[in-house]
Amino acid sequence: MADELAKGYEPHDFETKWYQTWEENGYFHADENSDKPPYSIVIPPPNVTGVLHMGHALNNTMQDILARWKRMTGHEVLWMPGTDHAGIATQNVVEKQLASEDKDRHDVGRDAFIERVWQWREESGGQIINQLKRLGASCDWQRERFTMDDGLSKAVREVFVSLYEEGLIYRDNRLINWCPRCHTALSDLEVEHDDKKGNLWHLRYPVKGTDQVLVVATTRPETMLGDTAVAVHPEDERYADLVGKMIELPLTGREIPIIADDYVDKEFGSGAVKITPAHDFNDFEMGKRHNLENINILDESGFINENGGAYQGMERYAAREKVVADLDALGLLEKIDEHLNSVGECYRCKTVIEPYMSLQWYVDVQPLAKEAIKAVESGQTRIVPAQWEKTYYEWMYNIQDWCISRQIWWGHRIPAWFCDDCGEITVSRDDATCCAKCQSTNIHQETDVLDTWFSSGLWPFSTMGWPEKTDALNKFYPTSCLITGFDILFFWVARMMMMGLKFMGEVPFKDVYIHALVRDAQGQKMSKSKGNVIDPLTVIDEFGTDAFRFTLTAFAAQGRDVKLSTERIGGYRNFCNKLWNASRFTLMNLEGFEPVDTPNWDELSLSMADRWILTRLTEVEKEANKALEEYRFNEAASTLYTFTWHEFCDWYIELIKGALYGDDAAAKLSAQTVVYTVLERLLRLLHPITPFITEEIWQNLPGTRPVASIMLADYPQGQGLLQDEDATAKMEQVMEVVRSIRNIRGEMDVSPAKKISALLDCKNEASLAVMSDGEEYIKALARIEELTCGVALDQPAQVAKQVSGDVEILLPLAGLINVEEEEKRLTKEIAKVQKDVDMFSKKLANEKFVANAPAAVLEKDRGKLAAAQEKLTVLQASLEKIVALK
Repeated sequence: MADELAKGYEPHDFETKWYQTWEENGYFHADENSDKPPYSIVIPPPNVTGVLHMGHALNNTMQDILARWKRMTGHEVLWMPGTDHAGIATQNVVEKQLASEDKDRHDVGRDAFIERVWQWREESGGQIINQLKRLGASCDWQRERFTMDDGLSKAVREVFVSLYEEGLIYRDNRLINWCPRCHTALSDLEVEHDDKKGNLWHLRYPVKGTDQVLVVATTRPETMLGDTAVAVHPEDERYADLVGKMIELPLTGREIPIIADDYVDKEFGSGAVKITPAHDFNDFEMGKRHNLENINILDESGFINENGGAYQGMERYAAREKVVADLDALGLLEKIDEHLNSVGECYRCKTVIEPYMSLQWYVDVQPLAKEAIKAVESGQTRIVPAQWEKTYYEWMYNIQDWCISRQIWWGHRIPAWFCDDCGEITVSRDDATCCAKCQSTNIHQETDVLDTWFSSGLWPFSTMGWPEKTDALNKFYPTSCLITGFDILFFWVARMMMMGLKFMGEVPFKDVYIHALVRDAQGQKMSKSKGNVIDPLTVIDEFGTDAFRFTLTAFAAQGRDVKLSTERIGGYRNFCNKLWNASRFTLMNLEGFEPVDTPNWDELSLSMADRWILTRLTEVEKEANKALEEYRFNEAASTLYTFTWHEFCDWYIELIKGALYGDDAAAKLSAQTVVYTVLERLLRLLHPITPFITEEIWQNLPGTRPVASIMLADYPQGQGLLQDEDATAKMEQVMEVVRSIRNIRGEMDVSPAKKISALLDCKNEASLAVMSDGEEYIKALARIEELTCGVALDQPAQVAKQVSGDVEILLPLAGLINVEEEEKRLTKEIAKVQKDVDMFSKKLANEKFVANAPAAVLEKDRGKLAAAQEKLTVLQASLEKIVALK
């Protein structure tokens, strides 16, 4: 068997092979008729335009760990995959293609354009799915869904019509966020705000019939063309006599009233504000209170329309310059201040959005939000980490009606038909052929499509066949857990909560785990402009999938951003390599060994090391299960890493070499049984995090595999192993003594290959018994030629000492080191390191350097200073010990 495990760890030799095996054998497929307890997760559907980035990699690694672990704990696991049609993003991709052919969507027409999008989806839309497979994602690909599938489209229409019939969907002409580039409405969530340097223009508005002017300040002077009032605070004495008078609005030939409203801040600027209801959300509300006219001065592309008089046809920013110049020429520009302004941009194309008057479709979400709040308050759905509950509640309590119509072509077309004869709207589950009110066939369908998040809000149940009452829904809804980033807590999670409760009568998931961001090693957000983006696929090519997954898991602490660097991933590749080499060593020493399912530990002559490692493994199995149960992914990884690298590889394998190579057949069989058991169970424990390497090694273990794949094996639960606390405590004492001897050798610069003598002066008979039992281990692992153990031993003159519990360790130095030479060497080394400490201290004390140096450079220099200071402390302690020997 041993020769089947390649000499070096080369992940690419087997990763693709195992993934194909798992998929071809249907190991990812969920059976809705199974009697196993259900466990289900729906994938946050990546955009069909997407490519795998670090956020996807972290998110899907966590989901895959849970899915693989739960399969191994006897659950029927459905991990539902799919992609989102991503309305605006996908339309933009295909529009760019058309632009390269000197066409736009209007040239080809709606039907042909939609056909082009479907064609693009067939050719390029599956890219991210193949990338998820490279990550090892064990989704049920047989059930893969797309938000524009026939089944999902049926669900979308059912929900829209039901909400419309209940009066929860309505049309209204109101102010919305408008993208002049994408030509569509955007919800508040689709607008990204960024502080930008701008100006505050102070304009002089003449009061009719007086020689007075009111000064108003604005960040968008062109909107004054649509002003319909100037407002002051009702208690502002400066303007009490002006309320009700008229302003001669410059450049327009219109007159507008001076009104009083509590909303005005008396202390800001002059205390007078211009009111443009059609171009500002606060002004819109004030306009409603005072029955002001809404004058929209822009067209859908952000150009001044017919309401802008002489400025008609000008682009909004060109109009701004002209308006300011014209006001200045008339002596009506008071002053211009610099001003930091929060600017809203379209999340897709980064164009500055405009508040814009438009007739749109809305969902009245208040009644739906009430239920979604209750579901979290009552614990039906738990949000982890719990601090995100506060954010969820804040948003839900302040929720605004949801604008669901988008003026694009790619998406779920709104199922509403307008009658050209009587003007009535027909909303229907099936395509309407005539007006529901007057039966006229002279009807046309709404051209708007639904916001992408409308369909993805139904994802947990629409993907399982709703509105049909399917076996899958019956078995797997509500889902067990949703893993997602905090950035779509409102976009997506809140909407799924509202829709799930409304249409299924149950929450869509029991737990929501919110993970943090993946940042670079310095904690900076990854961005192309900074050049610090790490590409998951490049990393997988270089280090293998398992090392990458283990790194993400190890750093995924609750509520903390993941700081990632290729060096860290390289470190976990070393971990995989260590596991590989330990497995090869084990296999080489299992020639002719036939494992049994459940060893009878009482029949074996187990050593102290055997008893210790079996006890530790029991604890590790329980810790790993508990950590995964609580979504403490990093703790599961840390527990398994420490046990694998340090306890199993560094200690246990070294401790049993004597038994494996010796002539005692009983000791050899015990060591073989234990090392096989530990490795086999350890591979199963690691499998959810590192699926490929564990399958490859597991398949090469001696004996017959109980199941066809490690994926189908049981996850160890800390049962069936030996527990011996006494042997464990003794073994820990012995290991501590070995560590202490190694420390002294290191401090005295004694070559690891050199065999030395040692005395162990024990305080009592009990610790002497432990040292005597562990004598062979100490001699082998600390490279001791002659070991003397006793109570109250005579101590030689020149010794290096260290205390470990009840044992004083004495290393006679005669002939081992030259005290004078060692003193010289250490003094020289201390001077060298002191130079580094001085240099970095001086550098970091220089205020100018600290103020101007990049964060990464400062971080590096601080690290170098700390390392040099630490080294200096160790060297000085060693010198003190040497001087004490003279």
